[in-house]
Amino acid sequence: MNFSIKNPLCAEWHADPEARIYNGEYWIYVTRSRVYEEQLNLDVFHSKDMTNWEKIEGIIDMSTFPHIWRATWAPTIIDKGDKYYLIFASNDIQSDDEVGGLEIAVADHPAGPFKSLNGKILVDKFINGAQPIDAHLFKDDDGTIYLLYGGWRHCNIAIMSDDMTGFKPLPSGETFMEITPEGYVEGPCMFKRDGKYYFLWSTGGWGNGTYSVEYAIADSPLGPFVKQQGKILERDGVVAEGPGHNGYLHIPEEDLWLNVYHRKPIGSKIGNERFLCIDEMEFDAGGKIVPVTMTDEWEYETL
Repeated sequence: MNFSIKNPLCAEWHADPEARIYNGEYWIYVTRSRVYEEQLNLDVFHSKDMTNWEKIEGIIDMSTFPHIWRATWAPTIIDKGDKYYLIFASNDIQSDDEVGGLEIAVADHPAGPFKSLNGKILVDKFINGAQPIDAHLFKDDDGTIYLLYGGWRHCNIAIMSDDMTGFKPLPSGETFMEITPEGYVEGPCMFKRDGKYYFLWSTGGWGNGTYSVEYAIADSPLGPFVKQQGKILERDGVVAEGPGHNGYLHIPEEDLWLNVYHRKPIGSKIGNERFLCIDEMEFDAGGKIVPVTMTDEWEYETL
């Protein structure tokens, strides 16, 4: 496998990527990084070769979400059966009295169109202090689908129901369990490698150069998670600043791991000036994530 990456992937502003491989093709779901009133749909970048990327705009049928009036962002997606389920945040609610939260939509194809699954908001309340934003869906080896989410420095985890319209009880009997690690702000992400569960999150301020990524490791998706020392994505002073809200791609035939994230130009004073990027994510002999080196461009060639 050979490909080349030029960062950013697109000159337009995008943020909060969630990356997946479906049917041997690559998909990156993104927020339109604009003021909330103009942020009323989601886009996806698609590639067959990891070098050439096409943007597909407006993947949600917003007519099926009549209560959304601003701020759709931070998508996550998972496949189940022959369907694709997309969860995203809406309306940036600040209290339980406002309408919005985490929405769920379904489609027959990774490019959509995604329509409301059942006409209901999936999570519309603050639970354990977590603002219902920044969802991430993780599928374990046994097919169990977990939802991680949360802003305002709190993160919850839950198990999706078989029909994806709600949740199953956790082993503790709870529906939502808080798993907030030290330093967590938002943007959870989980993957499994060599039997270990890696929980990544964003810290700092999303609108400035302090944004960065930390992580923890556990033997179970429910923890307990042991925070690892050091940041794996942070300002480097040469290429970019404010990297965060990452997803990932794992190409198993190459055992290649990629960190998919957004970042800001050095010195940017505009909060929404964020760009979609991909860089390699490596591990040391002990399974720790090596800090990601941000690049302007790089190439991969099968050895």
